[in-house]
Amino acid sequence: MSGEEDQAKSGASPAPLVARIESWRDLGHELTRARLRRARVETLVLAAVFSGVIIVYDHRSPWLGIASAPGKTAAQVVTVLLLVILGWAIARDFGRALSPSLLKRADPATAGTIGFLVRLVTLLAAVIVALRFAGVRTADIAIGASFTAVVFGLAAQQTLGNLIAGIVLLSARPFRVGERVRLQGGMLAGQVEGTVTALGLLYTTFANGQDRILVPNNTVIQIAVIPLREPTAVSLRARLRPGTTPSDLQQVLADGITVALRGQPTITLEELDGPSVVVRISATPVNTNDGGRLASELLTAVSTVTAAEAG
Repeated sequence: MSGEEDQAKSGASPAPLVARIESWRDLGHELTRARLRRARVETLVLAAVFSGVIIVYDHRSPWLGIASAPGKTAAQVVTVLLLVILGWAIARDFGRALSPSLLKRADPATAGTIGFLVRLVTLLAAVIVALRFAGVRTADIAIGASFTAVVFGLAAQQTLGNLIAGIVLLSARPFRVGERVRLQGGMLAGQVEGTVTALGLLYTTFANGQDRILVPNNTVIQIAVIPLREPTAVSLRARLRPGTTPSDLQQVLADGITVALRGQPTITLEELDGPSVVVRISATPVNTNDGGRLASELLTAVSTVTAAEAG
């Protein structure tokens, strides 16, 4: 018997280990809070510096004595570079400071997408301000942006279609992360079934066993989405014979169960009673209709290593 089993049998409490785990968890929370505070402070400081650069540029003649044309041009170039760099830093820190609030109101994938869009809009605003100080008029910026949008839209039609479809999926929410759905019809030429693992800007990711399936958002929005009910797990409580370990039981289950499962059977240690070990065994079939056959195979397999004590 190992040292851990001797400790559990004698009733000794693993208090030092629990204390270390709690300390690591508290340290992780503290580091997260520290990063959040730092991001908020840096956002405020960088915004103040951004405003200060604009004020200094507006008063460059009386404050810095810059009156010549070469000096004005150099000051203009330096100001534009500083504003772009500061705008990028502000967008980065603002996104970090906003992420906890987004995670409270949305799932991680949606929060990540919204955070990316917020950072992108903040950066674009800083670039527009920098272009104004570079001497580019607002009308020229609008015309240039329109021309760029047309050219970019023609060159990246599929990408923009997926991006817009991704935004529609995030707002309409025909399904959520963690739900199991079936996509059928349209450009799929068949069907795709899996659990939604991520809602991205361009692709929706599904998991089917060990496989990851990436479907373009433009395709997802044009086809039928069929929600699938998750099968109920089969669970039982059993007392293993003396000398039988959970590893032995895992091998017995692997050899005795032929029903397709969602992952490996879960074996949870519930009790140590002298030489006996009491465990909880749970397994979920891929198909709901296989629940009865899975229960029979599970009972048969467990009976070879224990006097089954189902519960």
